[in-house]
Amino acid sequence: MDNHIVSIGTANPGDPIPQENISDFMKLAHGLSKEDFRKLNFVYKLTGINFRHSALTDFRYSQPEKFKFFPKNKELEPFPGTKARMQVFQKTAADLGIVAIKSCLGKTDVTVSEVSHLILVSCTGMFAPGVEMEIIHKMGFSTNIERYCIHFMGCYAAFNALRLSDRICDSDTDANVMIVSVELCTIHFQKTYNEDNLLANALFADGAAAALVSRKGEGLKLKGYQSNVFKEGEKDMAWQIGDFGFEMRLSKYIPSLLEKGIHQLKEQMEKKFNLSVIQHFAIHPGGKQILNKVEQAFGIQKTQNAHAHDVLENFGNMSSSTILFVLEKIMQDPKIIGEVLAMGFGPGLTLETIMLERS
Repeated sequence: MDNHIVSIGTANPGDPIPQENISDFMKLAHGLSKEDFRKLNFVYKLTGINFRHSALTDFRYSQPEKFKFFPKNKELEPFPGTKARMQVFQKTAADLGIVAIKSCLGKTDVTVSEVSHLILVSCTGMFAPGVEMEIIHKMGFSTNIERYCIHFMGCYAAFNALRLSDRICDSDTDANVMIVSVELCTIHFQKTYNEDNLLANALFADGAAAALVSRKGEGLKLKGYQSNVFKEGEKDMAWQIGDFGFEMRLSKYIPSLLEKGIHQLKEQMEKKFNLSVIQHFAIHPGGKQILNKVEQAFGIQKTQNAHAHDVLENFGNMSSSTILFVLEKIMQDPKIIGEVLAMGFGPGLTLETIMLERS
């Protein structure tokens, strides 16, 4: 018997915000000149993103009087500290995750009482008792449910959760493992205008996704894994807690570093996954340039990774939740049959790979 991703549900806070609205907000927030605003707009148009979601409504507006989280002045002073941002996370995260869980379970015959394990994934907030405890009580999960938390691993963390759930199902054939990823990236907006913040503010968004993994049921079969860490890129993608939220280091060289790393691994990956015969891919949409470089490195067509582009265009990069959005679309696509290679990237520089199969 094989373990499967039986179902996936997703959720986003609020209505989609057009990328151009966020660009207008950034002009005010950064205090940009006309020349710098033209540069910012150029970067935003290159992202391949049309819409993003945020737990904060402020990003819709360029008029300070409409702000609810940031100060109602052009200087955005005093700038919200980490405590204020974590209060938004604590108020929002569990309920958003529950929407995703209900969507996930609603596509199955598995009841709330039959969920045996809960794995929480997030790199954008934490507190104790945590999001997972709030979810357990609000959902009515069993009070002896086994729970695990994967924190601060970044965009590839859902891959680790899937691998953990696979191991759990191997050891307990009756297990129904619920993974819930909740990421509120936009609450960590950084005001300082530099390259790292420009890229991060242009790409990241908020979302939640839940995936049920079990030996009972069909869906996407979990077939194999590979993890790789590249020492060369450890300073180009990083994530740390600062006085004003979590600070992202996101170098413009990331796409090229990933392309180089994949070229180094192609022979190894061909031997493990038989790459040359794979027709379908689910590449974490960290950005348009990342998708382009990875596709070039593998020699695959955009159509073979179409759902990743669609998620990027309509939701942006929601950190660890994003790959589950992509896999949900793959599960909904009747044209996709056979093996699917999923890949995610994050701080380290880390490359995570999972081989899936849809029959």
